[in-house]
Amino acid sequence: MKIPLRTLFLLPAACLWSMIGAMAASPTPEGMTVTSEGIVNGVIAPPYGKHGTHFLKGMPDYSFPLAIHNAPKGTQTFALFLEDRDAIPVARFSWIHWVAANLTGPTLEENASANPKGRFVQGVNSWASPLLGAGKLTDAEASRYGGMAPPDKAHVYDLHVYALDTKLPLKDGFFANDLFRAMEGHILAEYKLSGSYSASR
Repeated sequence: MKIPLRTLFLLPAACLWSMIGAMAASPTPEGMTVTSEGIVNGVIAPPYGKHGTHFLKGMPDYSFPLAIHNAPKGTQTFALFLEDRDAIPVARFSWIHWVAANLTGPTLEENASANPKGRFVQGVNSWASPLLGAGKLTDAEASRYGGMAPPDKAHVYDLHVYALDTKLPLKDGFFANDLFRAMEGHILAEYKLSGSYSASR
């Protein structure tokens, strides 16, 4: 809304401030956001980590649901990257819990990682790290959601969701660096959803 400068000086003060307020309150396009029924008030619910009941060789593997809202125009697929930077003092690296690409829909139901049904591909998480020795999972076993298992205290986990303008040339078992290289020049929007998970019940 454009108002001639001369007109502004002729308006009563109350009317002027009312018009300026209306201009400031004009609706603007909302950016992309991500929500999850499994993350409430910044806390990740117990079933999605070591306090849950679903495990694969000791790795919690029951993924939380999520919903992507207001994806930008031109979005073709979504990618996910879930990490625990609070693991750095313990493991000496940021722990990758889930990496997925080529999601074509804006929602994932609970435990979708266990049966993607061709809707997306999943990369290798840190449960396959050689640093875990004999207890590590194979790359194939770890190409899925690996839930929260903080050993020392509550950790904060960051889920990065990317809206992309293309389908990525990735197959199950890719590594996170492959994802980030493939996404270069194709990211339309990014959103970070964070939640904490306790080391003890």
